[in-house]
Amino acid sequence: MFMFLAAVEEAEGAHGGGHSTPALVELVNHYIGEPVHHFQLQYTKPVWDQIFARFGTTAESVFGVYTPENAVPWYTVMFIAACIITVAVIWIMRGRMSEGEPGGGQQVLEVSVLSIRGLLEDIVGPHGLKYFPVVATFAILILVSNLMALVPGLLPPSASTSVTFALGIASFVYYNYIGVKENGLMGHLGHFAGVSYFTGAMLFVMGPVMFVIELISNAVRPLSLGMRLFGNIFGDEQVGGQIAQVGAPYTYWVVPAILMALTVFASVMQAFIFTLLSMIYIGEVSHAPHGDHSQEHGHVDGNEIAAPVLT
Repeated sequence: MFMFLAAVEEAEGAHGGGHSTPALVELVNHYIGEPVHHFQLQYTKPVWDQIFARFGTTAESVFGVYTPENAVPWYTVMFIAACIITVAVIWIMRGRMSEGEPGGGQQVLEVSVLSIRGLLEDIVGPHGLKYFPVVATFAILILVSNLMALVPGLLPPSASTSVTFALGIASFVYYNYIGVKENGLMGHLGHFAGVSYFTGAMLFVMGPVMFVIELISNAVRPLSLGMRLFGNIFGDEQVGGQIAQVGAPYTYWVVPAILMALTVFASVMQAFIFTLLSMIYIGEVSHAPHGDHSQEHGHVDGNEIAAPVLT
């Protein structure tokens, strides 16, 4: 596993080598690189050396050579920038909220919010709207991170496994937290064993098998979420870099325009897929309170009722 990560990090190094270090990254390391480097050598590097030594590798083979110039990695700087840009973009699009004459930014923001809310309600249920803030944060932050590939002087933080794996782990921890909070620890583990599908002897026979399968399936979800996002954004960056080096006349206008359109499409799709999968994972472990099941299915005691209006 660690050898695989080392190979991926090496590929990322080649990716970084294909671009000049962004001025923002150089500026950050110029001011705080030295103290961060000292902290790494004194505290974090010895720990990583002990861990990686058990797998026949070193911290340098995974993270690269420790220097003050790269003490704060480019993806850390870019991800913090993505967070700041996300807040700024929402604030600008929000503008002055108006019910009678909404501006263009407000309309785009409202459509985005309603789309995420509608999708969350369809997948998880009306009770799932309480998870909207976290799910929407995933969607917008990942979209902004992906689209940073189009901004001169910036790099997309989602082209680094360190960022995409962190996002995958965050999604994993969040939906398991919801499962434990709503169902209790034993109830959440029982979900893995298929207690909602099997009873009696079938549960005794199939439960352990289901538990192992579900445990493995859930354990690999952070990796699959992170690698899917990383692979698409990193691949898009590599294709763009290779075509830019061709130097043919048609690459100056036509090809960049096509690549920009494809980058936007890939960025939107990858943000959508990550968010959709996170919603599905939440829907697996989150259930409406017992008294609300009839309302979610649209009938009470067999009589159809109107769907609840959410405001």
